Amino acid sequence: GVLLALATVATAWSGYQASRWNGEQAAAAGRANAARIESTRASGLADAQTQVDVATFTAWVDAYARGETDLAAFYRRRFRPEFAPAVTAWVATQPVKNPDAPLTPFAMPQYRLAARADAVRLEANAEALSAKARTNVQRSTNYVLAVVLFAATLFFAGMSAKLPSPRLRLALLVMGLVTF
Repeated sequence: GVLLALATVATAWSGYQASRWNGEQAAAAGRANAARIESTRASGLADAQTQVDVATFTAWVDAYARGETDLAAFYRRRFRPEFAPAVTAWVATQPVKNPDAPLTPFAMPQYRLAARADAVRLEANAEALSAKARTNVQRSTNYVLAVVLFAATLFFAGMSAKLPSPRLRLALLVMGLVTF
């Protein structure tokens, strides 16, 4: 009777825990998906900003190479605030005279996009949340396994009461205790 009672309570508790951890997994997966969507959004913004930087840089270099100083100055004023420091640092390397200078300002350490950093941070957060979701799935699965084992315990304990042979009853009770 004690084994039946313990197995019944343990089965109910494990079922509750399996459901709870399944819910936690779903919540973590939802947060991970939201972070991935935000990361993709930030990455798209960074890509668009890079395209603007490339376009204005190309136009500036072209105007500079043709000696159109007014047009070159016009484009230089239109460099995005995140891009301008990289151009300034690149120009300081004297790329026209210095064969060791980086090919473009995009290779300079000063070329940093906040949107790109946000995308990386959000992706790392999404991966951490995904890992948490996987952990929660494993916990839920472990509790489902416990439900199955406790149900087997209930079966062995319940059947032991129905058998006429004391040896068979004892054997089923032992199997139930081992399973428990």
